This record gives sequence, structure tokens and C-alpha cells, in this order.
Amino acid sequence: MISQTVEYALRAVATIAQHEGQPCTARKIAEITEVPLPYLSKLMQGLVRGGLVNSQRGLHGGFVLAKDPEDFTILDVVGVVEPIRRIRECPLKIQSHGKTLCPLHRRLDKALEATETIFGETTLAEVLSQPGSVSPLCEEQKLMSLGTGGNEQKMSQKTKQKTKKKKR
Repeated sequence: MISQTVEYALRAVATIAQHEGQPCTARKIAEITEVPLPYLSKLMQGLVRGGLVNSQRGLHGGFVLAKDPEDFTILDVVGVVEPIRRIRECPLKIQSHGKTLCPLHRRLDKALEATETIFGETTLAEVLSQPGSVSPLCEEQKLMSLGTGGNEQKMSQKTKQKTKKKKR
């Protein structure tokens, strides 16, 4: 349903988020995500142009998220890399169908709509802070722990409210 490029972008963004605001080099991201460095470098340029990540040059440079993980949806990444293309008219250009979709294309569009909705409602913070789940891209423990207290980054009220609404 999603391309390998989108998968790579999601891996990269999750990795950057897990570094809690510390710049992460392309080499480090490529190593963690198992994305070839030349491909990742090109992908990161697109994420910078799309305003999702910022690039910092210099000795302690690298990539950081452009906004907080709780304000960052999976759809944000998909929209920059490969936007979901809804089916608005017959893809076969059958004149008699026009903008009236046949049952097959209507169902395909419904699936795309559902994917778009789920991606739009899922924040990066939620993906990284699922209690009791394995940590994305990390064999050991989470590099980032949202909502666990102490000096660690806390999940915002906005994210907590969204999570409560989904559980109802």
C-alpha cells in the first residue's frame, strides 16, 4: 500500500525523533534504518524541502525534526514523499463512467480514504510511545520515551486527549 520510499522516510523521521532534538547525521540514520546512504541523502533533501526536518551544517550538524513529534503525523511524511492519490474519476477513462466510480474503484477509494484518515490521526509521538510495545527501529530500549515523566520529554495534553478519544 505504501512504497519503499515512504517506508524509508518514516524510518528516518522516527529515528530522528528518537534522538530527542539532537542532530542525527545521514550516516547514522542510514545505519539505524538500513537505508542505503546515497538513497537516504536524497530522501532527506526532500524532507528538508517539505519542511519536515531541518538540516544543520558543521561539526555537530545533522538532521532534527522541524516540529514536535506530537504535532507530526504519519500523513505529513506521506504527503511530502508520495501523497495518497484518491480516485476521483474513472482511472480507465471510460467515458460513460466519468466521475461516477464503478464498484471496484469506489471500494479502492474507500481503502485509500481509510488509510489517509488513520495516517492523519496518528502522530509520531503516538507511534514512539505505545506502552508495552516494541520500540520502532531499536532492538533494545527506546531512545526516546514520551510521557514517562522525569527529565524526559513528556507527551503533550493534545496527544493524551487524542489517545483518550481513540480508546472510547
